[in-house]
Amino acid sequence: MLDSVREAAGNVAQRWLFGGLADRRPMPSTVIDRGRTRAVHAFDVPGARQGDPVLLVPPLAVSDSCFDLRRGCSLVEHLVTAGRPTYSVSYGEIRSDDRDLGLEHWVDDVLPAALGAVHDHCGGRPVHLVGWCLGGILTALTAARHADGPIASLTVLGSPFDFTAIPLLTALRPLDTATGRLAFPLLYRAFGGVPAPLVRRAFQISALDKHLTKPFAIARNLTDRDYLAQLEAVDGFTTGMLAFPGRAMDQVYRRFFRANALADGVVILADTRIDVSTIDVPTLVVAGAGDTIAPPRSARRLQDLVPHAEFVTVPGGHLGVLTGRAARETTWPLIDRFHA
Repeated sequence: MLDSVREAAGNVAQRWLFGGLADRRPMPSTVIDRGRTRAVHAFDVPGARQGDPVLLVPPLAVSDSCFDLRRGCSLVEHLVTAGRPTYSVSYGEIRSDDRDLGLEHWVDDVLPAALGAVHDHCGGRPVHLVGWCLGGILTALTAARHADGPIASLTVLGSPFDFTAIPLLTALRPLDTATGRLAFPLLYRAFGGVPAPLVRRAFQISALDKHLTKPFAIARNLTDRDYLAQLEAVDGFTTGMLAFPGRAMDQVYRRFFRANALADGVVILADTRIDVSTIDVPTLVVAGAGDTIAPPRSARRLQDLVPHAEFVTVPGGHLGVLTGRAARETTWPLIDRFHA
């Protein structure tokens, strides 16, 4: 009992008085390509490289730190330690002059350019794409739009494809209808997008039960250093969320939320028809059993649309499916086996 008290006291002191418990140093990397809202990072791999390269794709309004949350719980660290040539793309701050960027900017410019940069940097090897949340949707649309690209496989983590299967959005539909479908568009048009504070608040609301009970969870786990470090890293990640560009938000609202076009597999972006059922590379779809943003039924819709898709459910919520503590024994080995 006394040892537990000492351990808890030490964790409390380290967390609140001496800089925290989480080692959030990013894995060393070099930028190999830049463009508008695009920076491609190549992570340092000690020793010989093993296998084809992996390109990690985050959603909009989120930095690529989602793949490198903290030492000991970082997908980047896991891949690099295994010798995998590992890359990520980041989008940087969204400025006021970026408000007119639509999703086609990422599908036709950012991701194809990042894919080409990785392909060239690895001597012409095909690239495994791994996308989380909206990043998974963007990778799927890119794979369908650019079928001739050097894509080895597609891994989609926590990405909703049937928006009618998301309880959080189901609750918003009556409000949207009652306001003549004007309230949400007026909000993001007034700001030229969704400001970073609202993005952070939306992420917290998506896991409101965990957010409200966090003080009690901390109190119950004061002796669990790894648990406290994970909470601290997630808080830091949430604080670093970015703004969402206005035109892209309008497309998400109209195409995905209102029309539920992703469930049919066909999306129109800038007068271009993109059909995800034409994806012709091996595809792994992973859903978190406790994900409220991309519940398994919503995420599974991609498997119904893509001929070569495999669907797996793992423990965890929306971020947990990617980089929760359980992901070290569930999601990451799944990705390793799929790539192998």
